[in-house]
Amino acid sequence: MPSTELTHVFRIAAPPREVYDHLREPEHYIGLSPLVVAVRDVRRDGDGTVRYTAVERFRFLGLRHDNAIDVTISADPAALPDAAGISGEVRSPGRVRMDYRFAIAGDGAGSVVTDVLHLRTPPGLLRFAASQAGAVQRARAAVLAERLARGA
Repeated sequence: MPSTELTHVFRIAAPPREVYDHLREPEHYIGLSPLVVAVRDVRRDGDGTVRYTAVERFRFLGLRHDNAIDVTISADPAALPDAAGISGEVRSPGRVRMDYRFAIAGDGAGSVVTDVLHLRTPPGLLRFAASQAGAVQRARAAVLAERLARGA
């Protein structure tokens, strides 16, 4: 399948523990990823892995389409309080696959987050999927920064 990797690096005015805690909870992705409008069927494994279904809402030519996707979150707190990692995968019914990872590193009183998406799609979908994923990355950075702003 055609693939691409997208990387977005941004700063958050919150320590790594707060960023990590926020990104490891499925419910926090509602609105954090602008396409996600619901989260359901959350299952927590004993090893810290979380599996759930997220509902993405797309609008195209005035029509609404809700896309249920399977998501896995694996959280790695080993380097806290200075750093942490969140990774996982997304599987869409349209055979769009995405591996993702957030590398969270302390930077003074805040954190630097490196958001990396590895996207694989059926032929003909990569450009559209990559444009959507890139827009989500940028929006997620802004929303996360606002949610975790100091003094907010």
